[in-house]
Amino acid sequence: MACPDCGSLRSVGTGDRERHTDSPVALDLSEHRNALDGAADVGDVAEGLKSTLRDYVRQRGFVRGGDLRPVDDEVLAAAELLHAVDVYDRTREPTDETRLYVLSLLRGADDGDRPDTDSVPSGMTAARGLAYAEVLDGFCSDLGAWLEAHPDPTARSVRESLQTRVSRVDAVYGDVPLSESESLVRAARELVTYLTEGDEAALSTARDRLSRLG
Repeated sequence: MACPDCGSLRSVGTGDRERHTDSPVALDLSEHRNALDGAADVGDVAEGLKSTLRDYVRQRGFVRGGDLRPVDDEVLAAAELLHAVDVYDRTREPTDETRLYVLSLLRGADDGDRPDTDSVPSGMTAARGLAYAEVLDGFCSDLGAWLEAHPDPTARSVRESLQTRVSRVDAVYGDVPLSESESLVRAARELVTYLTEGDEAALSTARDRLSRLG
């Protein structure tokens, strides 16, 4: 949904217009699941599926009506599925393990279901890492703009620490341990908890979590 004032999907206007980067869109992958029922392989539906996922992720952000929003499972699952399908589609001989993993993501992504770390095949570790890094990069950008209107030097410092580590993951194309990817997501959520609920313990936990990543 576009801003009624400016028409932008990701307005960051100031003044009388409240900042917003998140559109209230829903992800519906049923069409692609149905198409796959009659297809020979994931690759047969890859392009259409990736188009739907890109459109959804593009419209998602972390500020709506001036309110800061957490990094939710729906956008993480959608971004991971996008990267996982891309990896699968570019692999000459994908394994049954990677195929089943993509199908698992496709089955639950629109409900925000993400397979736990023990279920991620080694060939998909970087896909998850890169997907999370891209989502968190958007989060850091939105948070930086939000903090301009809601100054908090301590939160800004933690945000910069998070951004530094996200940039490192992006620089290695997501090839980091799954535990690191998950820690970055948790730190982002803890930072939002602090800023929206005044929970000092969450801020301290986020800071400590990031420091342990080096």
